[in-house]
Amino acid sequence: MPTARSNRARLAVALSAAALASGAGIFALQASSLGEPGAAGALAQAASFTRSVAAPRGHGIPIHVCGNSSILNGPAVKPRRAVRVPAGRDDAGRYERAHTTYWFAPGIHTLGTSRYSQIIPKDDSTYIGAPGAILSGQGTNEVAFDQMATGVTIENLTIEDFTPPGNAGAVNTSSMSHWRILRDTLQDNSPGTALYLGTKDVVEYDCLTQNGQAAFGTYTSIDTNPITHGASDITFSHNEVSYNDTCNWEDISPDPVPPALRPGNCAGAGFTGCGCSGGGKFWEVDGATVDGNYVHDNYDVGLWADDNNTGLTIDGNYIANNWNEGIEYEVSYNARIDDNTFVDNGWGYGPRNPGFPTGAIYVSESGGDKRVPGANSGVFQIKGNTFTNNWSGVVLWEDSDRFCGDGLEINPTGACTLVDPSVANLSTCNEEHLAGATPNQTPDYYDLCRWKTQNVTVSDNTFNFTAADIPGCRGAANGCGMNAIFSEYGVSPSWSPYKGDVIDVAITKHQHNLFSHNRYFGPWSFMYHDQSGVVHFSVWHGRDHQDLRSTISGS
Repeated sequence: MPTARSNRARLAVALSAAALASGAGIFALQASSLGEPGAAGALAQAASFTRSVAAPRGHGIPIHVCGNSSILNGPAVKPRRAVRVPAGRDDAGRYERAHTTYWFAPGIHTLGTSRYSQIIPKDDSTYIGAPGAILSGQGTNEVAFDQMATGVTIENLTIEDFTPPGNAGAVNTSSMSHWRILRDTLQDNSPGTALYLGTKDVVEYDCLTQNGQAAFGTYTSIDTNPITHGASDITFSHNEVSYNDTCNWEDISPDPVPPALRPGNCAGAGFTGCGCSGGGKFWEVDGATVDGNYVHDNYDVGLWADDNNTGLTIDGNYIANNWNEGIEYEVSYNARIDDNTFVDNGWGYGPRNPGFPTGAIYVSESGGDKRVPGANSGVFQIKGNTFTNNWSGVVLWEDSDRFCGDGLEINPTGACTLVDPSVANLSTCNEEHLAGATPNQTPDYYDLCRWKTQNVTVSDNTFNFTAADIPGCRGAANGCGMNAIFSEYGVSPSWSPYKGDVIDVAITKHQHNLFSHNRYFGPWSFMYHDQSGVVHFSVWHGRDHQDLRSTISGS
């Protein structure tokens, strides 16, 4: 899972035009009131922020997979023609034949004493667990299943206590294609990630909980597609994704993870505020269906799409109590985020960054673009969702100083924008072509070298907000209870053609971002143009022409 520059680290949280023009960075982080619970009872209060998911007021019902034997239990009797794997130390080499089904008997299974001991499946092999079958890494083995096979199926197993390194997974760390991970429990694997996904992989009805870095990642250089150069056609459905990032990869202080849940092997894992942790991260994915999942209580972002994803459809999920945003969609394209329920997200990060609203959905340098083919081409839709007592609602942001060739992107894959890579790439998006550039030149590097928050429609959603129900919320005074469309005064690099008010005008006036037909309940406020532009609904609606045909009550 590669890292991406956190654009927040470069935000000028200044609330006056003069401060923005100077590029002053004022990260007046509010002292957190979130204490660290002691070990006693930490499992019962496994998030260090207040939770209210037991009585949601949005629509939708979360699916509880973890601990649900009716979903997770496999066959109690060995399937016909399957190879029986007895409990105890497994001779992994005996269970690595192609086109073969293996049935793991009840009990604890281990794979040897080497950090590299693992099962290396062959093409179209299947591994099924009986009720109570546990594959344990013993805190020693890095990986449970990996290498270069395709068509592997893993069902009804508990896979725990493996030690994948950072940016690697306990299962399918090579992100091979056509893997099916069905009705499994992947838990307590650290300091890295539980699972990696490749092209046409299917992950359904799994419990992915308490892993060191994240539940899943998608970075791959194998079986890649020509648009994003990553995986494609992923299905991630009806899973429970909870309490991940127990190693605190973002190096948050104070640590939001209860002491009893912090693995002992996190030290030295490589976390530096990496922007690479949370519930799970999509990276350079072309097409994914993410539906019916219960994503909750992760110690960073719930679901994160970062770096040239396109064609994601995220619908019907229940996303609650994540420490940071529920969904973040960053430097990517073309999405539908529909009919989800968001409850109590952002309560951890929101008070720490009061000048920048922490949304249940955060769209950063992303939007609809017809020039990028595939699913949802030209569309970025946020529709039919219910938001209840998140720190803020939907935040549309574009960093004026972030573009291909800005010299600050931490990008190991060397990616640039996707709209016309034969013209705009890391060799051409540079000072030579961008200094003094203006729109509509030929080639139009000014346009082609930017990821843009554009063509985003936010419609037919219900936004519920009761400030008194959110600990530490003071409304607009600390960025709580807001929707937003804004940027900041561009300042760098010195030759950038996007300096000054270019992007904050573009994102609000020219890039077709529109809220409409929404229903608001509570004292909502709105940030428009820049961080000093906090307005009430009447101004947002009248002067700024947002939320036409919307209603608000209780303001």
